[in-house]
Amino acid sequence: MRRVVLVTGGSRGIGAATVRRLAQLGFDVAFTYRTAKTEAEAVAREAEALGRRALPLPLDLEDLSRIKPTVDAVAEALGGLHVLVNNAGYVQRVPPESLSLEDWERMIRVGLTAPFLFIQAAVPHMKKAGWGRIVNVSSLRALTGSPHGAHYAAAKAGLLGLTKSFALALAPYGITVNAVCPGFVNTDINREQLRTRGQQILSQIPLGRVAQPEEVAALIAFLCTEEAGYITGATLSINGGLRMD
Repeated sequence: MRRVVLVTGGSRGIGAATVRRLAQLGFDVAFTYRTAKTEAEAVAREAEALGRRALPLPLDLEDLSRIKPTVDAVAEALGGLHVLVNNAGYVQRVPPESLSLEDWERMIRVGLTAPFLFIQAAVPHMKKAGWGRIVNVSSLRALTGSPHGAHYAAAKAGLLGLTKSFALALAPYGITVNAVCPGFVNTDINREQLRTRGQQILSQIPLGRVAQPEEVAALIAFLCTEEAGYITGATLSINGGLRMD
């Protein structure tokens, strides 16, 4: 049986690497993007070159009303939905004392409420299939906090509680739910920090380098496979030893 995955934020960075890796593993792939249409189409062509069906979908996660219709459209177009990877997000550097309520609410909406709604919408399709995998991409900052992104750390920490709660609820249905917490990764979201603070950051990482998106994607993809069927409710860190649990 060919399985179908939906990745949010799949046009670049970790999301695009995850789409590519899952396509290599034989999944048909759907993924959302906000504005990067050219990049999304390029990722879709790469998946199609592997003989997979690919469905890039424009979606602004702030529009919560479009989430369920998007999930249902994927299942209708590709013949079901078996895997969900909640990857989309953004970073905003603001000292906590200067953080506006508007910025707080936008981050929680995109980083926590949207993943919750994606899971709610995906679960009926997974139950119908009798099999499912959900992976929530959290962050090192969920574990350490952030002096310049309290709202980001709070949203990503909320994902960990969401992961455990859905893992408990969905285990009887053969659906696993796990979280991945990347540290510093060579993506657009970290590029400015790495440019201005690169040596300081690298000095704190025991492996002495940042991760490549493909390395994080490999972990996410493993959690989407049959072989990961006994892993659920887990928080898996991938940070080069920066924080050892």
